[in-house]
Amino acid sequence: MARPPAPRGTRAATLTDVARLAGVSVATASKALNGRNHVSAVTRERVMEAAAQLSFSPNSLARGLLAGRTGTVGLLTSDLVGRFSLPILMGAEDAFGAGEMSVFLCDARGDAIRERHHVQALLSRRVDGLIVVGSSTDPRPPLAAAVDVPVVYAYAPSEHPEDLSIVPDNVGAGRMAVEHLIACGRTRIAHISGDRGYSAARDRVTGALAALEDAGLALVGDVAYGTWEEGWGRAAASMLLDREPEVDAILCGSDQVARGVLDTLRERGRRVPEDVAVMGFDDWQVMTTGARPQLTSVDMNLEELGRTAARALFEAIDAEHGRGVRTVQCRVVVRGSTAPEA
Repeated sequence: MARPPAPRGTRAATLTDVARLAGVSVATASKALNGRNHVSAVTRERVMEAAAQLSFSPNSLARGLLAGRTGTVGLLTSDLVGRFSLPILMGAEDAFGAGEMSVFLCDARGDAIRERHHVQALLSRRVDGLIVVGSSTDPRPPLAAAVDVPVVYAYAPSEHPEDLSIVPDNVGAGRMAVEHLIACGRTRIAHISGDRGYSAARDRVTGALAALEDAGLALVGDVAYGTWEEGWGRAAASMLLDREPEVDAILCGSDQVARGVLDTLRERGRRVPEDVAVMGFDDWQVMTTGARPQLTSVDMNLEELGRTAARALFEAIDAEHGRGVRTVQCRVVVRGSTAPEA
């Protein structure tokens, strides 16, 4: 049965009213109603019942959550058009939208002076917190100490250990890539990586070598570091086949490198995946689905990384600011370059 409307002039219930009726703090009521962690099922149910009894509407929930706040957050990126930044920003914006927060988006274009200007502009608008999205997974300097709102770093971790950073698990990505190739029956696995100067390249090598060691296998040849481009993939694959003709799988540092490797294998008359399996990183679909055969790749799960960063900022705004580096698990997207298509 529907409740009768409240009499005209009756004060709308507030978050404080809900907390009082449920016998919990305002912070706990906020977390329970907004689906946050650290609230037991029993407490959450009690808060939800109190909210229903008081006809506490989503609009009044928003007013309660935003008491003393502006309901806005800043997203600061160094590479707005980058294919790594965009999915992170999309994931974060999705999470903020679900929490009824408004977002100010600023692009520093990799310029430190521009970044400081944007930070000051965002602070002048009294944002409740900031997410700083990097253009690579290499550590970056933290924002100035004068920033007095919670900050979460996404993709590129802060150099300061007390800051909270959310990054992809590149070591785990390298491990799961090799584990997939081994599960496909491959035992002579080579690795053509990208630029050694990037932490992502080094971390993926660490994970790949650990997986090989666990399986009692050794890498074929040395890790071939170079660039992230197709041209490097073609050249490196040619050198590899000259030196190690019995290779049966090639793990590549990026999807572009993998596309170049596929070119060379085709020119050499090697069938993929029957003779040699090929696998990339990043799951850039322009590259992976356009390849022939389509390319198996490791998806860095960047939208989930953005959502995780947004949830961490929500927690920080609720006075539960974490610290250190948290990783988001990647996943293997299997296509025809490692498993024959049915």
